[in-house]
Amino acid sequence: MANNEELFKKIISHAKEYGFVFPSSEIYDGMSAVYDYGQYGVELKNNIRECWWKAMVQYHENIVGLDAAIFMHPTVWKASGHVDAFNDPMIDNKDSKKRYRADVLVEDYLAKLEEKVEKEVDKAAGRFGEAFNEEQYRNTSPKVLEYNGKIKDIKARFYTALERGDLADVKALIEELGIVCPLSGSRNWTEVRQFNLMFSTQLGSVSGEANSVYLRPETAQGIFVNFLNVQKSGRMKIPFGIAQTGKAFRNEIVARQFIFRMREFEQMEMQFFVRPGEEMKWYEYWKSERMRWHHSLGIPAEKYRFHDHEKLAHYANAAADIEFEFAIGFKELEGIHSRTDFDLGNHQQYSGKKLQYFDPELNESYVPYVVETSIGLDRTFLAILSHAYTEERLEDGSERVVMRIPPMLAPIKAAVLPLVKKDGLPEKAREIMDSLMFDYLCQYDEKDAIGRRYRRQDAIGTPYCITVDHQTLTDNTVTIRERDSMKQDRISIEEIADIISKRLKTNYKPLPAM
Repeated sequence: MANNEELFKKIISHAKEYGFVFPSSEIYDGMSAVYDYGQYGVELKNNIRECWWKAMVQYHENIVGLDAAIFMHPTVWKASGHVDAFNDPMIDNKDSKKRYRADVLVEDYLAKLEEKVEKEVDKAAGRFGEAFNEEQYRNTSPKVLEYNGKIKDIKARFYTALERGDLADVKALIEELGIVCPLSGSRNWTEVRQFNLMFSTQLGSVSGEANSVYLRPETAQGIFVNFLNVQKSGRMKIPFGIAQTGKAFRNEIVARQFIFRMREFEQMEMQFFVRPGEEMKWYEYWKSERMRWHHSLGIPAEKYRFHDHEKLAHYANAAADIEFEFAIGFKELEGIHSRTDFDLGNHQQYSGKKLQYFDPELNESYVPYVVETSIGLDRTFLAILSHAYTEERLEDGSERVVMRIPPMLAPIKAAVLPLVKKDGLPEKAREIMDSLMFDYLCQYDEKDAIGRRYRRQDAIGTPYCITVDHQTLTDNTVTIRERDSMKQDRISIEEIADIISKRLKTNYKPLPAM
């Protein structure tokens, strides 16, 4: 799917109208790139977090959890490299007065070239039909070779310039490629300069005694500084992992695209500690395992792809992203990184405390290497929302908007609906509601015609609607309606919980550890 801004706007509008996501402080005109999760949004977010936590901690006996503080000693961020190296290259357009990340402008340009390659391949596939040899075409087509050559040249120059800190060449490249401001369409650019993304604040009640501290820009460092605490108190043996979810904060100058890029966001990270020299096999294991988890959510596999990093972060010897096809195109959803011993090694150096593991099998001590999986909870939320949003024209000519949220993640699992507000039907519906509410988050609704109530539940993604009618009072049966197919069945009240339960099971089971 190509970049579809119109669909993206519909998703954003739906998220607000139906209580998933609101602009923060909206009655005061809001804050840029800060959002609040509404009554259904918070449930979906909690369900995603719980699903991830189970897959990481509950299903792996050698991974445990942690909840580290947001405030940390300032030297933590010096040791991690964030004080000196956590910068984005920024550029301003003089006409629109808008600020952009220079790397994003270049990467968007590269993405357009890659789209052109795919269009050429699709056109050729249409011309040649079953006889089409895609690999041969990609290796011989003059246009495809020209585009790929240009992509390769741009990447080589761009990543080299970033590595050297040659911001003048980054600007020169933007100008040579003819990249324009998305708002004004002009090429009137300022110089490129570095901007540190960490928020700083003061800790202390008296200003004279206050110390500068940072709001954490990631959750990983809380894991690294607690490595020995967890290892010793939990008697953990390598390889083992520590998982954590929590808020992180980045002073993004270019924060846009709804909840895709925010200044306050939530991460779900797991740091897996391994023997030096074994990191690459675990890196490949976690790449595979994380993709399997995404596929288990019930979203088509073609919505995901791997993107291997050509320019590695200062701490990594291998890195890949799992990208998802949002309405705004393929974008990063999760990162898998082999971080070597950079983090523990640096914290050992800066703190003066040994952060080593004694390996009884090798009879030696060493600083473990780390393989990281880091996923944005808000981005996963947006991926679920983006895939779920569906506009349907029905057989009778009417239309509905349905959120096809995977049932195990759906905010409300079942709606209990009395057909009318009289004749004892509300009382019977309340009985059913009371029997289900301790196991599932359910909703009772008696307002409006039954068809309108169905549509409302479709719009928030409720997998089942249970309708109580006059027949219920005579034979203890109800009508159960399934969200996606709209199929209705008559079942006994005793069957309801079992039917819901079957839909909520995950098919994810981790592969055996190596």
